[in-house]
Amino acid sequence: MSNIYIGYHFTIEPKNAEDNAQARQLGAEILIAELGETAFESFTETETGIDAFVQKELWDTLILDSIQILKSAEFKIEYTFEEIEQVNWNEEWEKNFEPIDVDGKCHVRAPFHPKTTAAFDIIIEPKMSFGTGHHETTHMMIQHLLALDLNGLKTLDMGCGTAILAILAEMKGAQPIDAIDIDNWCYLNSVENAQRNNCKHITVYEGEAALLEDKKYDLIIANINRNILLNDMQSYVASLNPKGILLLSGFYQEDIPFIDACCVEKGLTFVKKLERNNWVSLKYVN
Repeated sequence: MSNIYIGYHFTIEPKNAEDNAQARQLGAEILIAELGETAFESFTETETGIDAFVQKELWDTLILDSIQILKSAEFKIEYTFEEIEQVNWNEEWEKNFEPIDVDGKCHVRAPFHPKTTAAFDIIIEPKMSFGTGHHETTHMMIQHLLALDLNGLKTLDMGCGTAILAILAEMKGAQPIDAIDIDNWCYLNSVENAQRNNCKHITVYEGEAALLEDKKYDLIIANINRNILLNDMQSYVASLNPKGILLLSGFYQEDIPFIDACCVEKGLTFVKKLERNNWVSLKYVN
């Protein structure tokens, strides 16, 4: 693999936004998602936007042509780029990867972080992508799982990322567990992380909601984004056993009416809401 990378430094400035920080975060997520469909493989968030990295051998001058958000009227996005040699990704991780500590009960860390006395200690190995799930939505989903008795629950972690939530579910007694993500890197990293945490009951799949046909679960965890949740909600509900639990996150407070209307229309009952920095997570039962 090439040790020479092209590093892009994007600044994201929202236009006509009441909350610039929230709007910038949304812009960063959209930009990362679109760049992830190209040869870019590594991302870090900055105070003003994101940095993105692509191997020089996979780079060309047209690499940004398909990135629609760069043409959006809602954001002013500027960038510079430079050639970077011999990127030390572990060093980058050590600078950027802070452990999660959720209520003193669950600790998500890299191997170079010290072990704590938390009841659930999850280790995520540094890799060349930074999608560790260290985000408000992950924090809230962990809180939901910590509050539940998961013993013997057949579980789905949809949009699993690095499989943090699937790993915690197994640690709390859930089994069997399916973890699904459409991104190949997430699939590969989830397999590695499940093995690294000695999980025996997690099966990882690369794909989307079409994989759920004829599958049934007692608990479905879906930490994705509003549009995908709304699009795939029927698949989730069809896959949920009677009295099953659906945990949702990946959206903002103002998205709740759309999510709730969709869930209620499909026969689900709202149970609980968590909120963190305007991000929210909702719990429903079938």
